[in-house]
Amino acid sequence: MLLRTFLALAAGLTLSLAFEPVALPWIVPFAVGALFLTTRGLRARSGWLPGLAFGVGFYFTHIYWMRESIGLDAWLALAGIEALFYGVLGSVTAALHRRRLWPAWLAAAWVAVEVLRSGWPFSGMPWGRLSFAVVDTPLAPALPYVGSVGVSLLLAAMGALLAWVVVARDRERLVAGAVTVGLVALALLPALAPYELEQTGTATVAVVQGNVPGPGNDILYDFQQVTQNHVDATVDLAAAVGAGSQPQPDFVLWPENSTASDPFRDETVNAGIREASAAIGVPILVGAMVDSGPDHVLNQGIVWDPVTGAGDRYTKRHPVPYGEYIPLRRYLTGTFGKLALVPRDMLSGTRKTPLQVAGISVADSICFDIAYDDGIFDQVTRGAELLTVQTSNASFIFTDQIDQQFAITRLRAIETGRWLAVASPNGVSGVIAPDGEVVAVADPRTTTVLVEEVGLATAVTPGVRLGAWPGRVCTVLTLVGLLLGALPYRRRSTLPEPEPAPTDTTHDKVLS
Repeated sequence: MLLRTFLALAAGLTLSLAFEPVALPWIVPFAVGALFLTTRGLRARSGWLPGLAFGVGFYFTHIYWMRESIGLDAWLALAGIEALFYGVLGSVTAALHRRRLWPAWLAAAWVAVEVLRSGWPFSGMPWGRLSFAVVDTPLAPALPYVGSVGVSLLLAAMGALLAWVVVARDRERLVAGAVTVGLVALALLPALAPYELEQTGTATVAVVQGNVPGPGNDILYDFQQVTQNHVDATVDLAAAVGAGSQPQPDFVLWPENSTASDPFRDETVNAGIREASAAIGVPILVGAMVDSGPDHVLNQGIVWDPVTGAGDRYTKRHPVPYGEYIPLRRYLTGTFGKLALVPRDMLSGTRKTPLQVAGISVADSICFDIAYDDGIFDQVTRGAELLTVQTSNASFIFTDQIDQQFAITRLRAIETGRWLAVASPNGVSGVIAPDGEVVAVADPRTTTVLVEEVGLATAVTPGVRLGAWPGRVCTVLTLVGLLLGALPYRRRSTLPEPEPAPTDTTHDKVLS
């Protein structure tokens, strides 16, 4: 067991190398296959140990940036919780190894646990999905066909098949190898026929990165200057448009926390937004913190029209637990860890329809929303023509988090087949094409305005149409596999002991 646990730990560390900053995605199936091998031959009651070791090796490394940016306590707590899910996966795969066609059952189990931890507890943590590593690989064109969950399933299946190749014997190994090659070929087939949506029009978008004063990693260090930086950059853009050196944008995109105080209560902030929108003469999608009573706050993208003022709004759907709100606050002291830094709970948004910005249907996401499927899929299936992301990565600006999130952002452009514009106060801001190509990007910690023409599309990719169904099917299959394994065990444990055969005493008497 010690050797299995050590190998599982090494496999988890290896999987972390598939993501930024190292970005070696080809190792994903090998790391997953190694985990499956360490649980083979174990009972469910002991399979959790190598599974947990894998989770520790992977997740504590994958989100190491949280230790540097948010704090040691948050890093330990979140990584520890996520590692427990891999412990559960270890027990589940140990049980499913006994089923016929076990590689298929194991791949389904991986996805089921991945989907579970992406939404629970509280709002879950999708970071570390297998599919989030593939944006720069030949597997990326499969995203519009099967979605990010479907790509995770393909990768998990490759890992399971590699494990089968290792344990198979003689002729069976040839079959395992042929099936593995066949699956890889099938997964790469979309690269020969990329899914492209027909453009229904174009728009010009201006992405404003105003920069963060001071140390650069604290959005609240001088939040009024952060807002002023975005106002000044937009006014300068208006002057460039007037001079003919820049095209007139259809709308302007500001990042999350471009106003860290309520623009409806703070007169200075309100006046700055009105100045910028009047200068540019088109709507600005402002990222604002809006009061919602004494105990709550809303993180919103607000369409600010130069004539009518504030209008359509998107509210962040997935606030970060213990970062933007405190679950079970009543049971915790406000001085524990960094809870004192979150005096008010951020409320979750429920909007499913896209914003209307300058006559364009826009699917907005705020920061970590980009890692979740629901908000994006809801808006795209309801007519969104363009994706925008308003994010505030100042807390992570000196860490690898910004590169991991930007990779996920690019994945969403590929998956939905849409252009995407992302604005951050000081990085990473950019404009991304539907094939994941970064057509414009701002250097971190600079004041930059990106003005780009983007395409619009209304059709929906098959991957988005599938929505949550791949995850649901994998979850049901996993439960069925576990149930089928439990039934024979229950029958064996409840069968009565066979009665002993009767003794022929007559024969003994005759012999005597």
